Amino acid sequence: MERANLVSSFTGFICNLRLGTPFIRLSLDAKYGIVMAEKELRLRVAEAKQRDVGRKIARISRHNMRELDLVTGDFVEVEGPKGSVVLQVWPAYPQDEGKNIIRIDGITRQQIGVSIGDFVTVRKVKVDEATKVVLAPTEPLEFGPDFEQYVKRILLGKPLVRGEKVYIPFFGSTLELLVVSTQPSTRVYVTENTEISISKKPVKEEALKGVPKVTWEDIGDLEEAKERLREIVELPMKHPEVFRHLGIEPPKGVLLYGPPGTGKTMLAKALANEIGAYFIAINGPEIMSKYYGESEQRLREIFEEARKNAPSIIFIDEIDAIAPKREEVTGEVEKRVVAQLLTLMDGLQERGRVVVIGATNRPNAIDPALRRPGRFDREIEIPPPDKRARKAILEVHTRNVPLAEDVDLDKIAEMTHGYTGADLAALVKEAAMNALRRFFKEKGIDLTKVEKIPTTELENLKVTFRDFLNAMKVIQPTLMREVYIEVPEVRWEDIGGLEEVKQQLKEAVVWPLKHPEFFTEMGIEPPKGILLFGPPGTGKTMLAKAAATESQANFIAVRGPEILSKWVGESEKAIREIFRKARQAAPTIIFFDEIDSIAVRRGRDVSGVLDRIVNQILTEMDGIEPLQRVTVIAATNRPDLLDPALLRPGRFDRLIYVPPPDKKARLEIFKVHTRRMPLADDVDLEKLAEITEGYTGADIEAVCREAALTALRENMKPVPVTMRHFEKALKAIPPSLSKEDIERYEKLAKEIKRMVV
Repeated sequence: MERANLVSSFTGFICNLRLGTPFIRLSLDAKYGIVMAEKELRLRVAEAKQRDVGRKIARISRHNMRELDLVTGDFVEVEGPKGSVVLQVWPAYPQDEGKNIIRIDGITRQQIGVSIGDFVTVRKVKVDEATKVVLAPTEPLEFGPDFEQYVKRILLGKPLVRGEKVYIPFFGSTLELLVVSTQPSTRVYVTENTEISISKKPVKEEALKGVPKVTWEDIGDLEEAKERLREIVELPMKHPEVFRHLGIEPPKGVLLYGPPGTGKTMLAKALANEIGAYFIAINGPEIMSKYYGESEQRLREIFEEARKNAPSIIFIDEIDAIAPKREEVTGEVEKRVVAQLLTLMDGLQERGRVVVIGATNRPNAIDPALRRPGRFDREIEIPPPDKRARKAILEVHTRNVPLAEDVDLDKIAEMTHGYTGADLAALVKEAAMNALRRFFKEKGIDLTKVEKIPTTELENLKVTFRDFLNAMKVIQPTLMREVYIEVPEVRWEDIGGLEEVKQQLKEAVVWPLKHPEFFTEMGIEPPKGILLFGPPGTGKTMLAKAAATESQANFIAVRGPEILSKWVGESEKAIREIFRKARQAAPTIIFFDEIDSIAVRRGRDVSGVLDRIVNQILTEMDGIEPLQRVTVIAATNRPDLLDPALLRPGRFDRLIYVPPPDKKARLEIFKVHTRRMPLADDVDLEKLAEITEGYTGADIEAVCREAALTALRENMKPVPVTMRHFEKALKAIPPSLSKEDIERYEKLAKEIKRMVV
């Protein structure tokens, strides 16, 4: 009786321990003797940072390390429901101190059967120095004699336990090896004296059926979406008693929507893997059949299979293909499939612990009956990644890539506006392929003659920053593919004069796109639109190109007449699509050249097409849907024709007059266009600037070209261009603007309100 009371009291003491409080694991002998065991801690599992994935380390706070008598580099056993694993302990990140959490990667979590937020037991363990370790691949693998040394360098200092899997990074991919045997004990760590042996014969390993091998660490960023998915799906599946106690039904479906390539499918796979759920993927068109009733039968079989293997996740990719709006489709098959899906998701038969996740990039094309509570209870938007998210995604995909020292992921993340996660994965692959081509060329390796490349040679192969820049020429952002144009690289210094105009564009375009936090801290909104107006040839289009280059933003050029259509509503639809893509791929500059061709004063167009286009532009620029990190630049030489509603604050906030160049500006333009031209000693650019009154920037460029052609015409070979050649060119090319023209434009500029000069 006394023994039972002692055990009961001791058990109660253990159960009431606060999280993070150390306790001693004790055992009782036959005569109440208590034998002391090692100290233990109960810690909450958190997601590992990208830099720690695959390194077999656990990060815990310094306070917890002191409680377990640990120093950096010691080994700990982390125990979960499905077993334990030995890891090397490292101090937690500063922001994690005092939280009583342990950061371990998805590979470790899968091995011990825990998810993020679960609790594990951590204790210090003694690990022997390995004398010999035998590894075996899980798939057929051919390797050279020095491959074992490469694997040894990777595993140096890492703990190994017999029967576990280790992952060896190998030029962008990962090799999976199984620890077959370890000497002198089952728990060892690799040193310089360890003999590493790799078996040629693969070992068959029974993988968990139906569960994809994707972890949360394989998805860069999307922290908010991960957290919401855990709440909606993981909690009801792991702890249904909570919902029964509250008397509520857990969510039955989640709809993930967002542009293609943003990670919707990856999220569903990682969720299934982390919670150990049975995973069934349905690609929409696969279940469609020409035979009556077969499509519905396939759906019923899938839901029945999921119910038998519960907890299960049914993932329907491109759900808009099998569940479109019934009033908009003509085929009977689609209508029956939608009806069957509605019945299965919220019919009379209880489907148990089965969650349906749908993914689409066209949420408005799905039948509305699916988007009500009881079917898809939650809708989670997966947006394109911003700069911070792009860096996180790049860290995931370059985890196993040998990067050169000059690779700056922050810089690459800043340059890849509009790139989705899939685009960035393709970018890293293309950069690696560029490095491979360069490597073969430098080493003179002919793959047709070489059977195996030595591992020591491959270790010198690194992916450089130049490889990434070359890859960006090939991999274009998905979101911009339909409207993407290659903008000639124009810098501010390529535009002569116009210093005041350039400064205004820097403030209105470059600052908001490159430093949005400045405007947030100042509590103001950046300008939405800039109208450049002035005589033809003064450099309005060049200024827009330079603004796009300097801000490193995506650039969409809209040529007015191209969007006009003979079909009613198509022109307005084209404007909507342009602004929709710009929002998705933000930061973006939309450039309307010759905007007076599509945005004239309403009431003047008999057909009414231009009036509707103006209305659409007005709505997009300052409507209910906000225009975040999208700047509209328009250029015209007839601002008097534009609809007045466009020229108010909230639409075109800044009206910038681009004047004809004065003498100083003309000199700068001459310098720009003659900087690569061989000039004779008698050429006086100041004199040329003085005698070219009324010449625009385009005129001066034409004069320089004509002077060079005149010199070529006379000599039929490249020679220095003389002053005489420039004088001949000036006679051939008269000025575009007369004094009356300049006065008229200046008067027009004064008449327009809110002019910025």
